[in-house]
Amino acid sequence: MFGDMMQMMGKLKEAQKKVEETKKRLDTVLVDESSSDNELQVTLTANRTIKSIAISDDLMKDKEKLEDYLVMTLNKAIEKATKINEAELASAAKDGLPNIPGMDMFK
Repeated sequence: MFGDMMQMMGKLKEAQKKVEETKKRLDTVLVDESSSDNELQVTLTANRTIKSIAISDDLMKDKEKLEDYLVMTLNKAIEKATKINEAELASAAKDGLPNIPGMDMFK
């Protein structure tokens, strides 16, 4: 019984390590999003850190439009990054977890 418990603890530590490695890797996965007219482009990591924002000169002249574009485009980019992040972390955690009877019902 203790051997099984130790083995399970080892697998949990492996899962934790795999999740941490995945988090680091997600810092290198870039998500690009643009406004519909390409006057604004944003790039985020899959960990939702903003890497760059490019704004056209025309858009810089219209403060209200720029603000609206920033909100819409950043929200779309964050949504994409979040989906990638959650899928990757869930996969990493699931792959590293021990096979616990009954846990398959949570899929």
